[in-house]
Amino acid sequence: MGHGGSVIAELMADHREVEEMFEKVLALPPGDDGRRKLADEITIELVRHSVAEEQYLYPAVREHVPGGGPMADKELADHAEVERLLKELEGTDPAEDRFDEIIRKVVADVREHIADEEGTLFPALGDVCSADELNDLGDRIRAAKKLAPTRPHPGAPDTPPANKLLAPGAGLVDRARDLVTGRGRS
Repeated sequence: MGHGGSVIAELMADHREVEEMFEKVLALPPGDDGRRKLADEITIELVRHSVAEEQYLYPAVREHVPGGGPMADKELADHAEVERLLKELEGTDPAEDRFDEIIRKVVADVREHIADEEGTLFPALGDVCSADELNDLGDRIRAAKKLAPTRPHPGAPDTPPANKLLAPGAGLVDRARDLVTGRGRS
């Protein structure tokens, strides 16, 4: 998290980090104690990343990319489904078969989402925004990730202005819970 540069470079670096985590969790055998820790790390990163995209990337796509509204709507729908799965994963014991089913579905859905963003959305945004605009968006994304929630909140708003108002408060509560429980610590 917090790689620097344009919004596209920032988010693509996040994508690579999540892919590495996917490989690690999928390599562990069912029931392995390390799976919960990795699932929590994946959840933290995906939630932060998604919240930041919802606050800044998708509004920019709507504003600048011709036909960007439907494109942003599709990405928001992808986020909603993954967040629902992450919430279910949060309450599932890693020894249960359902844990594996959910992890595999999250991985498949996120990989499809990444391919769509990197193959369509990022090039479209890069074609219509200046380097300065992309760098400014990168700065906003990095700032948003620092304050974003770390746990899934499927019922929370995913579009401005409500998401920009509520996400930092949820993030504060989530980080306090994480501190008390030790969740997300290496």
